[in-house]
Amino acid sequence: MTKEQLIEQIRKKKSFLCIGLDVDLDKIPQFLLAKEDPIFEFNKAIIDATHHLAVAYKPNTAFYEAYGIKGWQALQKTIEYINNNYPEIFTIADAKRGDIGNTSTRYAKAFFEDLQFDSVTVAPYMGSDSVEPFLAFKNKFTILLALTSNKGGLDFQGLDIDDSKIYEQVLKTSLTWKNSDNLMFVVGATKAEYFKNIRKIVPNHFLLVPGIGAQGGNLQDVCKYGLNNDIGLLINSSRGIIYASNKSDFAERAMESALKLQQEMVKML
Repeated sequence: MTKEQLIEQIRKKKSFLCIGLDVDLDKIPQFLLAKEDPIFEFNKAIIDATHHLAVAYKPNTAFYEAYGIKGWQALQKTIEYINNNYPEIFTIADAKRGDIGNTSTRYAKAFFEDLQFDSVTVAPYMGSDSVEPFLAFKNKFTILLALTSNKGGLDFQGLDIDDSKIYEQVLKTSLTWKNSDNLMFVVGATKAEYFKNIRKIVPNHFLLVPGIGAQGGNLQDVCKYGLNNDIGLLINSSRGIIYASNKSDFAERAMESALKLQQEMVKML
């Protein structure tokens, strides 16, 4: 998918909602456990109920790897289902990979060529030669961890180095890497006050924003400082949507939760 296609979908749907498909078998409706592949059946129902409201889906691969080969197969079936039935949807493999060049190339092939994701999250700690192999893939996006929403996110990301924060150095340095136009950045909604400064550094790149809802992030604050001329935001919500109910009406309740967020986004646009 190209950046222009993503922007077109956002404007058509009046939404920049990303839904995180983080499936925990302890939290999904218990009747699904009788299915041959409960993870996929859960995802399929959520996707069918919300695809008209979301522009992206983001499976966190840990929630699939935890169930071994069956979990990985469910992930593969999920991404194939999205690509075959809703090809306009932007897909994100939330894998947080990052290693030396040859290994990164294999990670990139796994997610971009085999699974056919549009993007993958990558940790920047090992520098350019660990990220550029991902950036080499045409019409694929590397979403670099910049300023995360977790409690300990500022332990390192907020440290001062030469009158600059580490997360600022990550942003600035990554723009010098080959094919940096293929970059997006993770910026947590719980750090909304930082968006104004971040937009000075990366005014035109998309930001993937977790932390809305269950983690306490505020959509209005994020949009106030994070929106750009191309919208430039993908607001992720996981638990607040997919676990809106653990009964037979789970997909309908998920749709209602997604609609509530999408309607707030209409106001922001």
